Amino acid sequence: MGDTVRDVDRSLYDFRYDEDDFYRIESGLTKDIVLRIAKEKNDPAWMRDFRLKSLEIYNRSQVPQWGPPIDGLDMDHIATYVRPNTGMKGSWDEVPDDIKNTFEKLGIPQAERESLAGVGAQYDSELVYHNLQKEVAEQGVIYTDLESALVGEYKDMVKEHFMKLVPPTDHKFAALHGAVWSGGSFVYVPKGVKVEIPLQSYFRLNAKGAGQFEHTLIIVDEGADLHFIEGCSAPKYNEANLHAGCVELYVRKNARLRYSTIENWSKNMYNLNTKRALVEEGARMEWISGSFGSHTSYLYPTTILKGDGGHCEFTGITFAGEGQNLDTGAKMIHVGKKTSSYINSKSISKSGGVSTYRSSIQIMKTAKGAKSSVDCASLMLDSRSRSDTIPAMDVRTSDADVGHEAKIGRISDEAVFYLMSRGISEAEARAMIVSGFASPVSKELPLEYAAEMNNLIKLEMENT
Repeated sequence: MGDTVRDVDRSLYDFRYDEDDFYRIESGLTKDIVLRIAKEKNDPAWMRDFRLKSLEIYNRSQVPQWGPPIDGLDMDHIATYVRPNTGMKGSWDEVPDDIKNTFEKLGIPQAERESLAGVGAQYDSELVYHNLQKEVAEQGVIYTDLESALVGEYKDMVKEHFMKLVPPTDHKFAALHGAVWSGGSFVYVPKGVKVEIPLQSYFRLNAKGAGQFEHTLIIVDEGADLHFIEGCSAPKYNEANLHAGCVELYVRKNARLRYSTIENWSKNMYNLNTKRALVEEGARMEWISGSFGSHTSYLYPTTILKGDGGHCEFTGITFAGEGQNLDTGAKMIHVGKKTSSYINSKSISKSGGVSTYRSSIQIMKTAKGAKSSVDCASLMLDSRSRSDTIPAMDVRTSDADVGHEAKIGRISDEAVFYLMSRGISEAEARAMIVSGFASPVSKELPLEYAAEMNNLIKLEMENT
């Protein structure tokens, strides 16, 4: 049965370029390496000190023991900083050909020309291209690389918010991020501004045996509205790569933010990413998450519903194929009164892949009238694969409505028979059922923006 569904086609992503003239820091993690990254970045003194403090926290923190094994990740063999031989460009024509060709193949410039308000493109540890449509800039929207914001006119705003939602003490890899972060985007949407078309950042890790540690900081002010899309990919190597980025999202009173992520790292990637949103009174946060690729993933976007009446929805799909152990889910923390959250998670596993759904719902004493609903479903396409559901609920008030529903199963023989009785072949019937299973998530993803995203979401079906 599982033979009727192939892994996501990676032919588009498994190309690479030699690191000609690249600056690559030696592998490992020492105080000297962190200081050299700080110097490369022209960090202000407070950021340099922040990096060193984060390194101290990293060195005394333990590796998480509750998730998939990450024994194959050895920081002594990971280069934390690799810089392409180019500065930031505001014109696509100025980007070096090999880097330009990478993003052209992935459909990024085409997507920008056709349907995006702005694009940032990161290659290894540096952003190489950034552009914002004039009309959007005239609305007062700020969209720039985080490093420019750190030393420019928005430096106070960056300092006020940087790693406040995800402190280095959060876990070992948050501390690692605080020590060696580079690249990423800064977005500020002023009060009442509605950004009609999405912004997108794309992260490409080309170097082998390296890590990518971009930091995304987004502030959507009162009554404003934004859709932000993040895409990630890397070619396949025979040695471990690491992605330990950080995303911090601030959604002010009555604002709305939709954050869509398409991750298709290769199967040598350890994806240990941390994402967190703070939602104020009457505000709305929407997570759309597609997790493909990666050897091992720990990925649980977290939302703190601080203000009264705040709402969050998480919609995610995970596809685990051969050699993959993907531990994904979401976390909701209800603090304000009459806050609400909804999690809709789907996972598909085949060819021995392991998919684990892990969630945490916390409803604090202050969250009177809170509502939370979790719906997760897993589809296993063969007898070798595995799927687990590990939900946690911590409810500290009797005035709350909490529900959880989980389904784990295989394709129904009755459904296949029904479709075959209508003249559809068995292989096509199974393909239709898998596509239908994924559709509640895939229809929410911004498929129209790039061929690259179509490639990630559509599970390739073929007759055998």
